[in-house]
Amino acid sequence: MASPSSEATQPADVALPLGRPARRSWTARVGEYVGFAPAIVLFGLFFLVPLGLIVCYSFWQTVDYNVVHHWTVDNYRYFFSVPTYVKTVWATIWVSVVATLLTLAVAFPFAYWLARYVPRRYQKILLVLVILPFWTSYLLRVYSWLNILGAQGAMNRFLHWTGLTDQPVSFFLYDRPAVILVLVYLYFPFAALTLYASLERFDWNQFRAAMDLGATPATAVRRILLPQIRPGLTTAVIFVFIPILGEYLTPQLVGGARGVMIGNLIVNFFQGAQYTRGAAAALLIAALIVLLLTLFRRSLEVEDPYGT
Repeated sequence: MASPSSEATQPADVALPLGRPARRSWTARVGEYVGFAPAIVLFGLFFLVPLGLIVCYSFWQTVDYNVVHHWTVDNYRYFFSVPTYVKTVWATIWVSVVATLLTLAVAFPFAYWLARYVPRRYQKILLVLVILPFWTSYLLRVYSWLNILGAQGAMNRFLHWTGLTDQPVSFFLYDRPAVILVLVYLYFPFAALTLYASLERFDWNQFRAAMDLGATPATAVRRILLPQIRPGLTTAVIFVFIPILGEYLTPQLVGGARGVMIGNLIVNFFQGAQYTRGAAAALLIAALIVLLLTLFRRSLEVEDPYGT
């Protein structure tokens, strides 16, 4: 039996009053969000404010090279009434789609081989080689293709050396195929790194088990591998397709007059002091990007294969 003295020393249960928790002071609540202040200022000044100006400009008019604050939708109506502009939009879309598909077609086998067959100690070396072009200027990389595809470039010199042609071939440059080729080269690292990050985390035992049960390699890739790396594939498409939609420099340098994309139209509008029409064209491409991101959002959601 416990002694009375020991019972006296034990703490008694004290009923705490029930009620709403004490309110934090206003300064304490504000202090929690102080760390977000630089990001909010940066986001507001360099994104929201310019975007708001572009939206306003797209609904104003340009009269005698002066912007008149008269609200109208004539800029959008004018853009879709000119067949050349509409054709350029469609050309931008199909060039972006083809370049993205070709980039993934090249990057996926490379990432698959790198993640599955290359020893881990060599993977880092190959990844460094993939990102090595980023160590040079974007402009320099595009200009280098002029020396490869030009009339006196490496491609024409090779054809002349093999005797296939007697004079330079102009097909390689200043056309949409040249634009697609250079875009695939420029955006291959983005797709390769993204796909490698997904494949590197994939459990290859599932792939081997599917093949042991009689699945062909193509079936195992389609039924086992691709569904589990779908977020990585979607991210790779976003990293490649969306920047290509706004490309300006590559079509300008290697595409010429036959490789114009909507980014070149926007620049031409602003250089010609047609600021309101340029803003409308810029908002159209921005709306397309937002629509694509909305469609891609479901593919980025990872589902639990076990339903837990």
